[in-house]
Amino acid sequence: MKYKYTAKTQDGELQAGFIESGSKDGAVAILRGHNLFILTIEGAERSHWYDKIFNFLSRVKINDLMLFTRQFSILLESKVSIGDSLRNLEKQTKNALLKEAIKEVSDDVDSGLALSQALEKRGDIFSDFYVNMIRPAEITGRMDEAMLFLADYIEKESAWISKIRNAMIYPFVVIFLFLIVAGVLLVAVFPQIGPVFIDAGVQLPLITRIFLGAGDFILKWWFALLVGLILFAIMIVDYMRSEEGRLVANELKIRLPIVGNLYRKIYVARFAEAVSVLIKGGVPLTQAIEISGRSIQNAIYSEVLHEIAEGVKRGELFSALLYQYDNYFPSLVGQLVSIGEGAGRIDEVLSRINVLYTREVNNLLDNLVELIQPLLITVIGVFIGLLFASILLPIYNLAKAF
Repeated sequence: MKYKYTAKTQDGELQAGFIESGSKDGAVAILRGHNLFILTIEGAERSHWYDKIFNFLSRVKINDLMLFTRQFSILLESKVSIGDSLRNLEKQTKNALLKEAIKEVSDDVDSGLALSQALEKRGDIFSDFYVNMIRPAEITGRMDEAMLFLADYIEKESAWISKIRNAMIYPFVVIFLFLIVAGVLLVAVFPQIGPVFIDAGVQLPLITRIFLGAGDFILKWWFALLVGLILFAIMIVDYMRSEEGRLVANELKIRLPIVGNLYRKIYVARFAEAVSVLIKGGVPLTQAIEISGRSIQNAIYSEVLHEIAEGVKRGELFSALLYQYDNYFPSLVGQLVSIGEGAGRIDEVLSRINVLYTREVNNLLDNLVELIQPLLITVIGVFIGLLFASILLPIYNLAKAF
């Protein structure tokens, strides 16, 4: 989104203009990074509901970003200049939004901005973690290594997302098919056989009466139910977009059985890898923790890591602070970090933590369908049993009456 701002430089010069960023906070962070004192900042474009749909459909997918980063690293490794690399990548990129962003970054680099500063202006695509990996590499001259790491990092994230999505497809398909079958029985079968049993004077079991009543209710009020479901879905989506809703959704992710354990391990692996690499790149520990919190993509963990960073600034031990949040970081993480603190090798220890939890995440993802399948079959089996029992029991009672 574009924001209009007015600000003062360190010399007191008034400056005004526009800046692109994914959020207002991101725009503020970019301007402050350029040593500007912000006077006013406001959205320059009105946001419509259809803009959100368009932005979702035209967004830069993680695979697009991974491919761009991988190609960028190969070009830099081949000693192609940053400017030429960006121009080549702009021609090859198919995603319109990413193509536009690369063009802007290329123009900014040509005008004299550092690559990290140019990427920071497109915070809607390139995260804080991405930019902060580039910044120290510009100083050390190891840009190709930084881009190679980012490509590997994004590729791993993409693989995890793909595995989670594939693991969820089976349960959703099974549940969807079950709901269709149950709906057909309720609105087509039960209304037809109900009067037969009633006319025959058969005593209907409670479960049959419940399903008969549900079928009649759906037939009479289907339009109101449909409108109600749509309104309910809109309310849920609107709530999830709010700050409170995002916190609730993020909390649910790490509290749900099976899935919660998986997400906690993913977040620990992300945290360990981000902090380890940032420290190796010369970023101070407190800043590395803050950046990892913003790149972890969970508001709860972001808040926890912010508190840990503040504690480290006050002089508290990193490992002791991790122990305090054992609901989010297993005690093993605190123990290993404590060893790293004693040896002065926190980055190496965090790298090993990342390897350990990455392995566990991959094992969990590989077994996720096997973990969910028995539970799903049991629950759906119970409901199917109830549906057929509600039909078969009256038939059995009818046979006994004759």
